[in-house]
Amino acid sequence: MKILLTAINAKYIHSNLAVYDLQAYARKELAGESPAEIRIREYTINQQPDEILGSIYEEQPDVLCLSCYIWNLRTAELLVRDLSRIRPGLSIWLGGPEVSYDSRDVLLRLPQVKGVMKGEGEETFACLCGLWGKGDPSDEDLAGVDGITFRGSDGQIVENPWREPMDLDRVPFVYQGLEQFENKILYYESSRGCPFSCSYCLSSVDKKLRFRSFSLVKEELQFFLDRKVSQVKFVDRTFNCGHAHAREIWQYIRDHDNGVTNFHFEVSADLLTEEELQLLGTMRPGLAQLEIGVQSTNPRTIREIRRTMDLEKVARATERIRQQGNIHQHLDLIAGLPYEDLASFARSFDQVYRMKPHQLQLGFLKVLKGSWMKEQEGAYGLVCKWEPPYEVLRTRWLSYEDVRLLKGIEEMTEVYYNSRQFEYTMEELEREFASPFQMYEALWDYYRKKRLEEQQHRRSARYEILLGFIEEWIPGKREYFRELLVYDYYLRENAKSRPGFAGEETVPAGEARAFYEREEKERKFLPAYEEFDKKQLRRMTHLERFPHLGKTVLFDYLERSPLTGEARTCILDGDQKGENITENLRNVSCKNRIKSIE
Repeated sequence: MKILLTAINAKYIHSNLAVYDLQAYARKELAGESPAEIRIREYTINQQPDEILGSIYEEQPDVLCLSCYIWNLRTAELLVRDLSRIRPGLSIWLGGPEVSYDSRDVLLRLPQVKGVMKGEGEETFACLCGLWGKGDPSDEDLAGVDGITFRGSDGQIVENPWREPMDLDRVPFVYQGLEQFENKILYYESSRGCPFSCSYCLSSVDKKLRFRSFSLVKEELQFFLDRKVSQVKFVDRTFNCGHAHAREIWQYIRDHDNGVTNFHFEVSADLLTEEELQLLGTMRPGLAQLEIGVQSTNPRTIREIRRTMDLEKVARATERIRQQGNIHQHLDLIAGLPYEDLASFARSFDQVYRMKPHQLQLGFLKVLKGSWMKEQEGAYGLVCKWEPPYEVLRTRWLSYEDVRLLKGIEEMTEVYYNSRQFEYTMEELEREFASPFQMYEALWDYYRKKRLEEQQHRRSARYEILLGFIEEWIPGKREYFRELLVYDYYLRENAKSRPGFAGEETVPAGEARAFYEREEKERKFLPAYEEFDKKQLRRMTHLERFPHLGKTVLFDYLERSPLTGEARTCILDGDQKGENITENLRNVSCKNRIKSIE
């Protein structure tokens, strides 16, 4: 008996922790008791369905189990329909959040499917594997398995009770080897469940919050650290809801830091204690990153979605972390929530934007099956897309035109803020507008007017487009902003050819040559380059003169910020030789930048 667990991930770098948990738990529980062979195949939604279909067919499974989420349900359904035609005897089972809460409807919609595993799947899957190992289970056999909805031999649909949440310590650690996870993000789970009741989220359905014992967590974290994996992403829904648990883990990764591994956590900023903030402040830059879901700053919206959040505490915590300068912060907003119209969302955007996160994700409400938000569709006037991910199209408070505008704001935010390629330019440009939201709205209007949104743009073209926008809005400051754009460009890009918007070289060839000849001898500005000669020094750095700043700047690409990827920068003239100009600019407005570095 061959059982194939199949995951269709959103991207190649992702892996599906759930299917590995199912396999590991079933193998542990059924060791020596079942002849069933359990295999895993992972694909991505970017692959052609025919390619996935052919690959599954080649496996020749007796039972196919598909993991279903909002991003892959359409592909999964196509596969189910086609597989049943080329393998009519194949037993097909589905699992995952996208089929758990309407399992009966799923079976009615997909007559090719034998059953659905609902909710937590480890124990359920192990029970089914035990039955499959003995042959085709009878209706009586399946009736005794909690956590499934199945199609009986007479065609009738049978809904068994949901299974009680399990002890998380019973789930085996799946990363015994890392060969199949090469070049992928590793996901890790130290808790399940969520104590909160956010109406848009399925995590709130599972109220039984459980933690994995720290003795196990410590061993498993050390596994990652010993192998110097690049990133471990915790999938805990609110990592810091258990303070002692969070502190133990954060202290452990700090004390055992290997200088390479990054750990990602989803946290509630307003729950962070003074002790936790101090602990985070002692970590290596780049060791940890935090994802913080704000969603909205409208008090009525927050109450309506059953969320508990103290915005003042969020602002204080995020500012404290920002000032400490060692933790990457990712803040989230959701458009389409109840009582949030365009003006209200703009205020939410502005407030979160001014918290200065490293990334600001503007997402759109997804009306998920099984959520309380789904039950309120009529009351809220929610109209969402017919197919997954069921993204909002309009609400009582937002028109479709408003949603389209916010899609444009999202795109501009991704390009000109989240990319971190225009940081200092955008910071200064913001001063020319009443609010950040209005700035991105104007920029999106410029894109639409020029029909730029219909085109693919190379990186350097984004700088040229932004310069064109600035010239139209504030023509008298073109050269000033062009200089800032050049600074932003070389701060991240050791470009072999000079982009058009930068103009002619500002440091004459003879002057540059003389600098690198001196530096080869003195190592005054580039002490980390001792093994390199003058030609190599020139290739690995960049010199640029900025007339408006009145300074010549050396960009050092060997030493980059672990949080932003920015090059180290040095002033080469004036009284502050070797000073890091980027550190000067970080918390000072451009209007005062010349003073700050003179």
